[in-house]
Amino acid sequence: MSLAFVAPSVAQLEVRDRGHRVEGGATTKATFVGGYEGDQSVNHALTSMAAMFVVAGGVRWRERRQQVTLRRAGGGPSTAVVGSPQETYQELVDKSEYLRDQHWTKTFHAGFMGGAYVGMAGLLSLVIGGNMASQFITQKAVFAALFPINLLLVLTTGGQLFTGNSATMAIGVYEKKCTTKDLLRNWAISYVANICGCLLIDAVARYTGMFTGGAQEMAVHTVMKKCSATFGQTVVKGIMCNWLVCMAVWLCTMAKDLSGKMVGVWFPISMFIAIGFEHSVANMFILPAGIFSGAPLSWGDILVKNLIPVTIGNAIAGAFVVGAGMSFMFGKLGKKEDK
Repeated sequence: MSLAFVAPSVAQLEVRDRGHRVEGGATTKATFVGGYEGDQSVNHALTSMAAMFVVAGGVRWRERRQQVTLRRAGGGPSTAVVGSPQETYQELVDKSEYLRDQHWTKTFHAGFMGGAYVGMAGLLSLVIGGNMASQFITQKAVFAALFPINLLLVLTTGGQLFTGNSATMAIGVYEKKCTTKDLLRNWAISYVANICGCLLIDAVARYTGMFTGGAQEMAVHTVMKKCSATFGQTVVKGIMCNWLVCMAVWLCTMAKDLSGKMVGVWFPISMFIAIGFEHSVANMFILPAGIFSGAPLSWGDILVKNLIPVTIGNAIAGAFVVGAGMSFMFGKLGKKEDK
């Protein structure tokens, strides 16, 4: 596979001179928000993303060819690119033991970095999505395409998010590797650290003047919508969101190479964003961004109307829907039924 293969589709996305777009032979006007007409940064970002996926696919194809050659020669490492569900579950059990024994300062640092990565991905999505065509579907599609970068960074650098730890530590409890006290300790430290990391990126964006134009409008619109649902609706959205997020962690753990991890992360995260579910750590960045951008809400409003119910829903999904469900399938909770 080569970059030339996708050149026509990428070319169709290119914004031509003075904000015109070429699509299927027809020329249409590209509308940008906040004075970004003619700005090529959005076009370059989308082109770079397309190139990244093509290069990742090419690298994986070459690796598989090399593995097949070695296997035919009777040697070389295993050609498996994913682990089995049972192996993946055991990896998460081992990870829960590692998190249990980790010093709180390391847990805080990992959580802080995880929050920072979420904030960076959220800021990227606001800046690019907010300054594209003003239609809501276009902005949401761009946000869904860009935001999964955060979880890939977190899972490949040792960062931690409260949402992922909610399932990992619960699995450790079900397998008698951790106590409830260990679980609550990890949850509390990672949660506070995630808030600190997200607020750092909010502060950087505000200080450098990034909450302007389309990014500002999108932040305000997003936060007002997030705080408009009832408490129960928001809890359910939190449950559904972290169900998908934990599945992204599961797929990333199952994959054995970077391209596989990228694919495993991208689709579940894009799915929850496109549907409109609620992620507590993402909201730790988005909600303050909305307030800094001028949303008519108080800090109490965003806590009561969004962050608290979303956190409850995320914890339920991690501890019971995914944690208990996986233990029932592959761990101690299902052993009695197996007998």
